[in-house]
Amino acid sequence: MTLFGGPGDDRPVPVAVPDGGAPRRSRRERIGWTAIAIAAVVGLGFALLPTPYVIQQAGPVYDTLGTTEVDGEEVPLIEVPDEETFPTEGSLDLLTVSAIGRPGATPGWLDVAAAWLDPRRAVLPLEVLYPPGISTEDRDAANEAQMVDSQQDAIAAALVELGYDFPRDVVVQGVGEGTPAEGVIEEGDVIRSVDGTEVNSVDELRTALGEHGTETPAEIGIVRDGEELTVEATPAANGDNAVLGVGVRMRYEFPIDVEIQLNDVGGPSAGMMFALGIVDTLTPEAMTGGENIAGTGTIDSDGTVGPIGGIRQKLWGALDADSPWFLAPEANCDEVVGNVPDGLEVFAVGTLDEARSIVETIGEGGDTSGFRSCDAVVG
Repeated sequence: MTLFGGPGDDRPVPVAVPDGGAPRRSRRERIGWTAIAIAAVVGLGFALLPTPYVIQQAGPVYDTLGTTEVDGEEVPLIEVPDEETFPTEGSLDLLTVSAIGRPGATPGWLDVAAAWLDPRRAVLPLEVLYPPGISTEDRDAANEAQMVDSQQDAIAAALVELGYDFPRDVVVQGVGEGTPAEGVIEEGDVIRSVDGTEVNSVDELRTALGEHGTETPAEIGIVRDGEELTVEATPAANGDNAVLGVGVRMRYEFPIDVEIQLNDVGGPSAGMMFALGIVDTLTPEAMTGGENIAGTGTIDSDGTVGPIGGIRQKLWGALDADSPWFLAPEANCDEVVGNVPDGLEVFAVGTLDEARSIVETIGEGGDTSGFRSCDAVVG
């Protein structure tokens, strides 16, 4: 085989190539690129496959001092039609979370992987938000019922905070089989006291039973069909709690009419912010002083603030809504510590009175250093 042309030969110079080399290299390249393409398609297909997870992120923010849309019309979110109300300033934002995914339509692996790396979002097993055996319709109905109850509890807590006196009845909804209450307490009974201590809320009932313990019978004051009775039952241990084995709900006779209008939001976590909004509406001074303050937490009629879900996402929701102040239930503080976005100051609250004091101090431009942080609660 000629490798070089001779002297004066201007013909193209041939280059030595092994016999069949070019065709074999071309096949290898084709095979390699084909493998890469197949791997990419398989990887993309896997990434888009549904997962057993849902993604939780910050949802809409609602100002309890502002308006909301009902049937295409803007109306006050909180309205007290027959009482003197006062101008408000700033905002008292209640926060929500929303979920990406539902049974039969969960996000793909690519979306889940991105959410795992995003501090604004959380990845949860599907069954956490959609328990097996419960239809989506039943779940939505339960969330709606919780919202209605939380609004009633918020009205009660706000009116108690403002000094109103009115009946607050702990009504028995059901009695469990084999529980201490079976055969002693009946559905429809109103529980008025434990060992002579008056109870006007679910939290007060829980506290009174815990103080009594599980060793001896407790004296339970009830009203049955209009008759006052005292019965005895020995509470049983349920984890760290002492229980009678009854389901209860609150029944109120409000002295004034308070209307809360908020559609398409479920669950009990807006209670504290509803209560603060009612207090601000019914008091002469604008509590916020024009500041934007966000928060979350359930509320009991005695003003006890309880824990909620999605606290980390709600922290980001507050920051996105330009609320530099955040009121968090003290029971959620272990989830708050280490997860507070820059630019947000978080206070731990256990009662409505405490939350109100924080809001008023912020509104007055006062010193907030004396209020508890979540670091102080957890530490």
